Amino acid sequence: QVQLVESGGGLVQAGGSLRLSCAASGRTFSSSAMAWFRQAPGKDREFVAAISWSGTTYYADSVKGRFTTSRDNAKNTVYLQMNSLKPEDTAVYYCAASSTTRWARVEGGMYDYWGQGTQVTVSS
Repeated sequence: QVQLVESGGGLVQAGGSLRLSCAASGRTFSSSAMAWFRQAPGKDREFVAAISWSGTTYYADSVKGRFTTSRDNAKNTVYLQMNSLKPEDTAVYYCAASSTTRWARVEGGMYDYWGQGTQVTVSS
C-alpha cells in the first residue's frame, strides 16, 4: 500500500520559516515527479512546487524565491522549505507523487498519490 505522509506544518509568524517533509512508503518514487499543492479555506487547490526525478524544480509565481523543494531519493522523501512566510500562505499543504511522469508538472491530475495534508498557519 502506497502512503505519503506529510509533517512539519504548524503555526508561525509572518516572516518566519517552516520545513515540510513528505515521506513515501510502499514503493519507490526515485524515478517519479513529486509535487506540493495547497488549499486554503474556501479556495481551490493550487499548485505550489514540483520536482522532477532528476531534481529540476518548478514553482508557482506566488512562492518563487521564498520556497524551495528538494528530494532525498535514498529516503524516499521530498521536502518543502518555506521562508519569508506570509499570511496568504496559510493553507493545508499536500504532497503528491506521480506514477506516470518523471517531469515536474503543475497539473494535479498528473499525480496519482496524495498525502493527507499538513496545516500551515501564518499569523500577521
